[in-house]
Amino acid sequence: MAVVVKERVQSRKRSLGKAKALQVGMPAVDPSLPVNQILRGDCIEQMRALPTASIDMIFADPPYNLQLGGDLARPDGSHVDAVTNDWDKFDSFAAYDAFTREWLAEARRLLKPDGSIWVIGSYHNIFRVGAILQDMGFWILNDIVWRKANPMPNFKGTRFTNAHETLIWASRSEKSKYTFNYRAMKTLNDELQMRSDWVLPICSGQERLRNKRGAKAHPTQKPESLLYRVMLATTNPGDVVLDPFFGTGTTGAVAKRLGRHWIGCEREEGYIEVAEERIEMALPLDETALKTMQSRKSQPRVAFGQLVESGWIRPGAVLSDRKGRYCVTVRADGSIMAGDDSGSIHGIGAKLQGAPSCNGWTFWHIEHEGQVKQIDALRQLYLLATED
Repeated sequence: MAVVVKERVQSRKRSLGKAKALQVGMPAVDPSLPVNQILRGDCIEQMRALPTASIDMIFADPPYNLQLGGDLARPDGSHVDAVTNDWDKFDSFAAYDAFTREWLAEARRLLKPDGSIWVIGSYHNIFRVGAILQDMGFWILNDIVWRKANPMPNFKGTRFTNAHETLIWASRSEKSKYTFNYRAMKTLNDELQMRSDWVLPICSGQERLRNKRGAKAHPTQKPESLLYRVMLATTNPGDVVLDPFFGTGTTGAVAKRLGRHWIGCEREEGYIEVAEERIEMALPLDETALKTMQSRKSQPRVAFGQLVESGWIRPGAVLSDRKGRYCVTVRADGSIMAGDDSGSIHGIGAKLQGAPSCNGWTFWHIEHEGQVKQIDALRQLYLLATED
């Protein structure tokens, strides 16, 4: 037992060391914020104690107020686990709407001017939440359909199989300059624009947390892949993410992995116990792994001549298009020469094709380390090599 405890302590120290390393170069956090902590108690009361305009992003998985109308059973008669907890029960739609307005008012106060909020729900509640969001001045940016790759069947056969949940992504206001890591999402999606329908599996297998009795620790545990995509898309390392309905800590575990700070609100001690153990075991990614593709707008501007003067592409090197139809020679000043014509990588590329314009970075290729690559690939290598 002593050996096991010692190993856990050493593992914890390594984890803390990595986490501290991630703070280098990250934005400063308000010292009054209880970051990386679970706040016990009612979420509205806990949110009221936090400073105004201190949160970068909120992810909320509020009670769904399910209207089930009795127990669910499989064809073999076995009971289907559903949300029957007291925290999901409201006397009326009016009571649910009042609760929603109350916690959203605090969410709006806590968000920074350029912050954003995500709310996930089912058909029972998401439309009510969406209307209230708009009434309160939030600006809806997208509704995301999380299509479950392995949904629970409709055992009664009286309705369509409920195979998705809806997420609403909204900025604090219409004028908010919210974070959206477009290039990171495109890279994650094999260089295709990320769409608003996400096919991801529900929690199952080893990811599904169990309590000491072996039962599901939480009836609506969200998969880490969902939070990973949300956080990677709309936050940056060092940002503070608040989850008012923390549950078993998916938000905290993913935030820790991605180098974000987190704050969770939770009133159920059983969930808190599971969440604390889960987050304790989560290891943050190292700093190199956290680097994501930047948007074109946020990347430092690099001229082709910079690659020439820095030696990444040498004067006299030959560039060609992907099919080898055109060949040009690089000159010392960063221009390229095709016969008697010379000019920029873009201008010569357009002229040779008889086209109105040309993106020379993707049109021209060069042999590098035994492979023929777009010169844009060398630009990306140059950017990585010159980062602080």
